[in-house]
Amino acid sequence: MASEDVSETLTGPASAPLLALDALAPGTFAAVDALLDGIEEPLILHRAADGAVRAWLNVCPHAGRRLDWAPGRFLVSKDGLLVCAVHGAAFEAVGGVCEAGPCRGESLRAVAVQVRDGAVWLA
Repeated sequence: MASEDVSETLTGPASAPLLALDALAPGTFAAVDALLDGIEEPLILHRAADGAVRAWLNVCPHAGRRLDWAPGRFLVSKDGLLVCAVHGAAFEAVGGVCEAGPCRGESLRAVAVQVRDGAVWLA
């Protein structure tokens, strides 16, 4: 996981996998819910072409709304940026940094995950 500020990284119990790795094709995004610090939170998972999996809270830093336009359905630009369905903020898929839109320079909140036993788990 790529995150500059580890203190902002959220983690939770790793008692069950978030998603089977086969359900997350390279270059795609998926929505899952996870228990973080005792609260169920919506997450975005992304699997890079090299197999690395990253996760963020499914909350746009601009307006605090979910990024998906329908549950689990994300807009992705032709350049591979994750686009907020409400205000069009565009986030790169390595660090979750907003590259265009109303929250340019802000980042999605990273969630530590790991891949093991063919699945994605909270770290």
